[in-house]
Amino acid sequence: QVQLVESGGGLVQPGGSLSLSCVASGSIYRINAMGWYRQAPGKQRELVAGLSTEGTRNHADSVKGRFTISRDNAKNTVNLQMNSLKPEDTAVYFCFLFQLGKFYWGQGTQVTVSS
Repeated sequence: QVQLVESGGGLVQPGGSLSLSCVASGSIYRINAMGWYRQAPGKQRELVAGLSTEGTRNHADSVKGRFTISRDNAKNTVNLQMNSLKPEDTAVYFCFLFQLGKFYWGQGTQVTVSS
């Protein structure tokens, strides 16, 4: 079993910054990718950013230029630096890990952008 523990998140004013982190533990064999999805109230879960072990990055168009994903492969961690936050970024952010054809998910952390 794989466990994902997220940290960060919280309340921030528009234009502010937040950083999310996620640490994976447990049955880690060969991680193919790690990253973040988010789900706003009444909306479907959407990919925010993903990063493969080989270094291929994928950011949603809505966050390009504002969010940056990074990983520490040795520590099985993935981070998301979020700058210039907007109210529409408000959502629960879920860390994911993709390994051997299977997705694993964290519990989610709330990000609220409001004045």
